[in-house]
Amino acid sequence: MIPSITPKELHTELRGAQPPTILDVREPYELKVSFLRGSVHIPLGELHERLEELDKEVNWVVLCRVGGRSAKATLFLMEHGFTHVRNLTTGINGWVKTVDQSMSEY
Repeated sequence: MIPSITPKELHTELRGAQPPTILDVREPYELKVSFLRGSVHIPLGELHERLEELDKEVNWVVLCRVGGRSAKATLFLMEHGFTHVRNLTTGINGWVKTVDQSMSEY
């Protein structure tokens, strides 16, 4: 089972004392539509070769458009020793619908 977090839960955690770090695995053109400020961006297709850029001790939340690619990335990270990693269910579009309607959905 892939650990997950909802957009509303993430919103609460981001306002907490120890907020998670967001890993956005979407393609660069997708960031022009919507993005969460402060996110680390590594497209899913580059994650394998850029894995060393990520700290295994960080509390990560992985996102994509609707949650599919980020679920794959979360599983990949877990397989490579990341223990504090969760998938953002419904992705950035879920965030837009439930947390910040001022952002664009696509």
